[in-house]
Amino acid sequence: MIQSRQIEAFRAVMRTGAMTAAAESIHVTQPAVSRLIRDLEQDIGFSLFHRRGNMVVPTSEAQALLAEVERSFTGLERIQQFAVDLRTGRGGELKIAGFPAVAFGFLPRFVAQFCKDRPHISVLFETFSSNDVRERVLAGQFEIGVTAFPFQRNSLAATPIYDKAVVVAPAGHRFRTQKAVRIDDLKDEHLILLGRFRNGRHPIEVKLQSVAHRVSVETSMSSVACLLAAEGAGVTVVDPYTASEFADRGLVVRPLVPSLVIGSAIVFARDRELSIAARDFHDSFFSHVADFLHGANG
Repeated sequence: MIQSRQIEAFRAVMRTGAMTAAAESIHVTQPAVSRLIRDLEQDIGFSLFHRRGNMVVPTSEAQALLAEVERSFTGLERIQQFAVDLRTGRGGELKIAGFPAVAFGFLPRFVAQFCKDRPHISVLFETFSSNDVRERVLAGQFEIGVTAFPFQRNSLAATPIYDKAVVVAPAGHRFRTQKAVRIDDLKDEHLILLGRFRNGRHPIEVKLQSVAHRVSVETSMSSVACLLAAEGAGVTVVDPYTASEFADRGLVVRPLVPSLVIGSAIVFARDRELSIAARDFHDSFFSHVADFLHGANG
């Protein structure tokens, strides 16, 4: 019966043209290669090489056999490369879900770069509400989620991100002359409020209740709030990710002081071990966010 070591020796001889060079390429002695070739010829019932002194000349049958061997080795090499990609986090499949605040620009750009650096990885990326992100991660539909935080769900592991709120105002607004905006500065402003903060418990809503303001519009999405601000509907308090998407539209974006955490987190199910690719994504994205927030906070 043909042995894999025999085929490896045959391929090495065909590729190098000599027994000695073949032996060096597969890290065995020259007599071992010669023995492997003799055993292979005996097993298949025909000669593979003509011996001419120290030279070996392939037979036509050897050339035909090499074509089939190369097809098999190509498959094995692909498997080997796939295994390497899995081990290094550069391959495999990764399913990511994100909530709207990060999913309409910030997170997709990171995912695109992540894939560019890992050309053999397959990624599914979808956007849901924070609650749906958590539910789908728990159900195993997605391995990694990015969601609003805090929340009560012991079955989810969460890596908190301490992202500080920013104030977004129309171009030309008086806030343009300030380095930061205080809560008291929002007095009498038309505010575009996020429904996410309208539960009576979020620190931003609590702070806003301490100043007299006029509610202009209420919406559930920070991107819509920024668009409304761009159109002059009022001033809004949003996450820094969404605000960064509007940096080139002339909007006035300033940190809110004292700083208030919007709250988000990278989540995954506690009862399922993350794949190598998912661990790589988790760590890389967290580092990316930290760098972004450091720059955003000046």
